[in-house]
Amino acid sequence: MKITVVGAGNMGAGFVQQLTRAGHQVRVTARDLGKAQALAAAHPGAVALEPSKALGDSDVVVLAVGFGDAVTALQGLGDLSGRVVVDITNPLTADYMGLTIGHTTSAAEEIAKAAPQAQVVKAFNTVFAQVLAKGSAFANGATVPVFFASDSERAKQTVRVLIESIGFTPIDAGGLKNARYLEPVGGLNIYFGYGAGQGTQIAPTWIRRA
Repeated sequence: MKITVVGAGNMGAGFVQQLTRAGHQVRVTARDLGKAQALAAAHPGAVALEPSKALGDSDVVVLAVGFGDAVTALQGLGDLSGRVVVDITNPLTADYMGLTIGHTTSAAEEIAKAAPQAQVVKAFNTVFAQVLAKGSAFANGATVPVFFASDSERAKQTVRVLIESIGFTPIDAGGLKNARYLEPVGGLNIYFGYGAGQGTQIAPTWIRRA
């Protein structure tokens, strides 16, 4: 799969690491191009490009930036018609302990409104960068789930394949409006990790009684 990763921070670095390891062709771009170049240099199979040239023929765009920067970052890529955009953002307050929007909309829905030509999928917003970097398997044998939501079945299937390719377990969470539920789960995970001091090697899951 051909994938453009937007962002060279902790989540962007985790994606570049895991995606290149899985054999995907990865373009990476960031506001700080030097940071993107350093990241690409560390991972064979990745190339760094300035935003206006980073889209190319990629099938998927992974939006690994903060919600406040998301729309501007997407607009800098050019024509997104038919592209699958994976939105990993959570609309967090400045102290990371709350959400700025919810109930009647979500970060994913706002991004989809701003980029109507793209097929937006909410995914990975409940996965810490530290978990992404280490991989999906925990010491107890559990595999980290990735919840994904979208109104496009084609985009869902593409993201399901991407999730499975890097070893995580995909869980279909329905239509894009269900990002209104997933983003609070992401916020709760952040609270447990930082506010409650549990650390960042944690992840939420859903279990079924046998």
